[in-house]
Amino acid sequence: MLPQLPFYTYEGVLSMNVLHLDSSVLGEFSVSRTLSAAVVAKLKAADPRLTVTYRDLAADPVPHLSGAYVAATRGGAAVTKDLEPDLALGDQIMAEFLAADIVVIGVGLYNFSVPSQLKAWIDRIAVAGKTFRYTEKGPEGLAGGKRLILAIARGGLYGPGMPAAPYEHGETYLRAVFGFLGIYQPEVFIAEGIAMGPEHREKAIGAALAEIEGLAEAA
Repeated sequence: MLPQLPFYTYEGVLSMNVLHLDSSVLGEFSVSRTLSAAVVAKLKAADPRLTVTYRDLAADPVPHLSGAYVAATRGGAAVTKDLEPDLALGDQIMAEFLAADIVVIGVGLYNFSVPSQLKAWIDRIAVAGKTFRYTEKGPEGLAGGKRLILAIARGGLYGPGMPAAPYEHGETYLRAVFGFLGIYQPEVFIAEGIAMGPEHREKAIGAALAEIEGLAEAA
């Protein structure tokens, strides 16, 4: 499948592509889904010409990497017929990411890290020769032209200075892996402490949504 390329509108202005991902398994009860939807709505309100591709990684999970997949894509092994659908899915996921000007990800913190469904998606886009490469000076990210917006929900308090901060491997992991791909300055919106009671939950969500209202429009 070929990457979806930006297209010109009838006004002659280049349209931008948004890739919107959700990874929470909580469906309508998910805070990160509420935040990521608010981010996309804010972007669309500022520029209705944006084209949005949505992928629900919980409802339609990406398979985790298999030995056969890695051998075929990284090691040059022969492709068997039963592997072809998985390879086609990997190509589609990569095409969606490469075509995106803006990537919006809804992220829950599960047992101190990202949902495994999101990790499976990341494993399909972190590919040498596609989104990064090795050079004599070390690895070099190839996806640096993208805007990354993370909408994160955390049950406890993991911010700087908090006792649980060393256990936070969600935001820190995403900053590291996307930095490796060349995206060094993600925009991050966080609602945390949402498991600390209804009042704290509503206050945290409201504060995060208020921050999202100040989100800069697509440029």
